[in-house]
Amino acid sequence: MFCYQCEQTAKGTGCTVRGVCGKDPDTAALQDLLIHMAEGVALYAHRSRQLGARDHDADIFVVEALFTTVTNVDFDPQRLGELVRKGAAVRDRARQTYHDACQKADQKPDQFTGDDELQPAADLDEMIRQGQAVTIQRRIDTLGADAAGLQELITYGLKGMAAYADHARILGVEDEGVYAFFHEALAYLAGNPSDVAALTEMALRVGEVNLKAMEMLDSANTGTYGHPEPTQVRVTPVKGKAICVSGHDLKDLKMLLEQTEGKRINVYTHGEMLPCLAYPELKKHKHLVGNYGGAWQDQRREFDEFPGAILMTTNCIQKPKDNYQDRIFTTGLVGWPGVTHILADQNGWKDFKPVIEAALAAPGFAEDDDDKTITIGFARNAVMSVADKVVEAVKTGKIRHFFLIGGCDGAKSGRNYYTELAQQVPDDCVILTLACGKYRFNKLPFGDIEGIPRLLDCGQCNDAYSAIQIASALAKAFDCGVNDLPLSMILSWYEQKAVCILLTLLHLGIKNIRLGPSLPAFVGPNVLDVLAKQFNLMPITTVQEDLQAVLVA
Repeated sequence: MFCYQCEQTAKGTGCTVRGVCGKDPDTAALQDLLIHMAEGVALYAHRSRQLGARDHDADIFVVEALFTTVTNVDFDPQRLGELVRKGAAVRDRARQTYHDACQKADQKPDQFTGDDELQPAADLDEMIRQGQAVTIQRRIDTLGADAAGLQELITYGLKGMAAYADHARILGVEDEGVYAFFHEALAYLAGNPSDVAALTEMALRVGEVNLKAMEMLDSANTGTYGHPEPTQVRVTPVKGKAICVSGHDLKDLKMLLEQTEGKRINVYTHGEMLPCLAYPELKKHKHLVGNYGGAWQDQRREFDEFPGAILMTTNCIQKPKDNYQDRIFTTGLVGWPGVTHILADQNGWKDFKPVIEAALAAPGFAEDDDDKTITIGFARNAVMSVADKVVEAVKTGKIRHFFLIGGCDGAKSGRNYYTELAQQVPDDCVILTLACGKYRFNKLPFGDIEGIPRLLDCGQCNDAYSAIQIASALAKAFDCGVNDLPLSMILSWYEQKAVCILLTLLHLGIKNIRLGPSLPAFVGPNVLDVLAKQFNLMPITTVQEDLQAVLVA
């Protein structure tokens, strides 16, 4: 195997024996084969679209295939094998759609040969060997680190964007242009491009389209559940039976809340689900009592101590401990071998009865803990409602600078930088944060400036859209560009959703971003040099040096 798509990849170069995430070589090979199959589907779907023919099954398959291979999503070889076989069937239908469209247009269809027509083996072991033939390492050996790395940068950006597109689709928001770009970009990659300039341009286009995907998800979430509101959230347990919901999917949480209504079960969010407690249509359920634990990498300890049932709705799953294997459940695209999976029916409805029964059978919390709270819900609507106060505070010198300190959290050493940075940001500065990176400091006291909280939690990783809108509105208020604002972005990354957000920021021309705790292994020194020259993208150094550079500049 060879995988270097996450920040924690072995030795900072690539996992070759077993993934740091827990992915074994068989799973890695099947994921590589699944991406290869998605490229085959896209070859036909892209050309069909150019002739006015569309295949929605191809749209959905490509998005789900990409999302499935995001770090910490699906570790189940059997399910991955089923997806590969499904992909072959979708590809064959897409080929027929393309040929029919060509016949209607009275033109000769393009012919594809070799791996693009790969038929998955019936035997899973043989399918794994097929996946080993399309590993990333083979392209690195053929094309060199720069071209292969840029191909992967595009692929990882597409994977992150697919997560947002999938969540939006589940809530009924889709866009033909976004689907078309998925097919176009994957068809481009299927041609094994090697021109570094063209690959860089395509990567920035991923960032452009991802802005639309984040806008779609924002529209889906707020249109369904209302705009997040500043909300005091309890972060300590309440006496009673309990279910902990982790991941990112708001609809899964809503269905579970409806099905647990009146059953005397308290529901807690975990990880990236914390922002759900700020949505009016979710927080109205009184048995959604608060947030449990912190970021994803601590789940094995936290879930081991949780006296109830656990539902994983999307990525961030780790290998369950034996102590809670029988009370953790997966749904959607996330999966782990031996863990009970909750499927949706043809209308998207899910029966969470097994989760509820497991919660009722578990002891629950014996007593209330001390009542401790944090404040969340500072998405764009909430911040924009006090924009005049913010602008006035900046103009009068009461707010000197804004820091966006957010992104993914992780277990790798060096992430204490973000805690120390937040603690050392001067008292006349405001911190914007989002995604699970905020767990490094979101329970610390930061106070306020003229009634404006110094820590503004904007939400999930996809709520980078809110942060972008806030920055754009401030730039408009000050009649300047975003790069001219007293705003510094100091970001942490772990997986592919962070990659697509970074590409979006670069597409928007945002400069001087500091990235850590380490730079992506798939971005070689030559490519990094280009990004540094064009965008002044730079690695984090020390807290003192970075604060000095930002505040004195």
